[in-house]
Order: sequence, then structure tokens, then C-alpha cells
Amino acid sequence: GGHGYPDNRPPQQQGGGYGYPGPSAQPPYTSSAQHNNPGHTQAFAIGEDPYGHDAPPAPAAPSGPRLRWQDLLSGIVLRPHQTFQRMRDYPVWGPALVVTFVYGLLAIFGFDEARDDVIHATLGTAVPYVLTAAVMITVSAFVLGVVTHTLARQLGGDGSWQPTVGLSMLIMTLTDAPRLIIAMFAGGDASFVQVVGWITWIAAGLLFTSMVSRSHDLAWPRALGASAIQLAALLSLIKLGTF
Repeated sequence: GGHGYPDNRPPQQQGGGYGYPGPSAQPPYTSSAQHNNPGHTQAFAIGEDPYGHDAPPAPAAPSGPRLRWQDLLSGIVLRPHQTFQRMRDYPVWGPALVVTFVYGLLAIFGFDEARDDVIHATLGTAVPYVLTAAVMITVSAFVLGVVTHTLARQLGGDGSWQPTVGLSMLIMTLTDAPRLIIAMFAGGDASFVQVVGWITWIAAGLLFTSMVSRSHDLAWPRALGASAIQLAALLSLIKLGTF
């Protein structure tokens, strides 16, 4: 098979004679860089994207491990942007339900008439009264969180419902805690309590907007619009409930 060629030639140059490649030679034009050269165009199936643009994007990985409940609660107040970005893929049902229920147990004492009714009622009447209020506030916060998530998805968001609802419940209760603590001692009708209520309501709007924006990858106007119903309910039912 050599026809005068030396036996120590490289394998790819050994042929069948007269300059033609033999069976062991490399097939021509197999390099991927040669597929689209003139005369050597690569074939594709009908509907196939030759450039890979139709390939689904890889899901974004979480920005970090799940935060502990202490870090979560403090992060919402002190580091909201980083906290919402990190927790956008993690459900927070435990802290959300516990904090909201405890808030509901105390919320009734932030209204003057309701507080007087509970204080002057018998123990058998006051306990079911307080527990019922706590359950109703917890359910209301959950429903409002679902509404916020639904609006965010309607506006083009892509976040999960469990983190959105849980974080919205935490924002709703944590931002109202300063007003509630003052109202328990100064009364819900006090002017200072009303001012604190307005300030904390604005803070809640900022936190809702940041949370929805990072959880659903929305611009802040749409994120604020998704939170509008929950903010309106928070203002009318809790913040200014004595108005």
C-alpha cells in the first residue's frame, strides 16, 4: 500500500497509493468550523434553530442559602433589597404564620373600643375574642398576599407564589408593629399614633415594591401597582381603622 512512501509516515497520511487516502484516513470536512464554509453547508431539520436561540434559558440559581428566621426578620428591616433577592425562591411559611398570628393577638389592643371590650370581658369571652381576631388577621394577610402575587403575574412577573405571599405577610405585620406598640399604650385615636401610621404605611409601600420587584423581576412602577390593593387594605383596615 505504500508505493514508495516511507513506512514511518503519520497515520493520517498513509493511503491506498497514488496519493489517494486509504480506509484509515480521516474523513474530509468533518470539522465543525468547516460546516458553514462555501460548498460544505451543514444541514438542519425543518424548524430547528441553527444558532441555538430557541433553547430555553437556564433557570436562575438562588443567590444564596436560605436565611434563618432571625436573619430574615432583621434583614427585612435593615437589608431589604438583599434579603428579598436572596429569599425569592424560598418559602417562608413558618416565620410568616407565627409573626402574623402573634401580631393578630395584639392587634385588637390597638383599637380603643375593642381593647376596652376585651379588658372588661370575662376570661371565657376575651380569649375566644382575641383568638378569633388573630385568625381573621392571619387569613386576611394571606389572602391579600395572594392578590398581590396574582397582580404581579398579570403584570408580567415570573416569581413563585409561596415566597411572595409569605414575604408580603411579614412586611404587612412588621411595618405596623411600631404603630401597634404605641397604640396599645397611647390609644389608637391619638394624633401621634396616626402620624406613625402614615409613616409606617409609606415604609410598607417601599418594602412591598422592593419585594415584588425582586421576586417577580418587575420594574418598580409595576411592582407598586401589584401591591396597590394590599396597601389600600392595610391603610383602611388597620392603619387608619379608627378614621
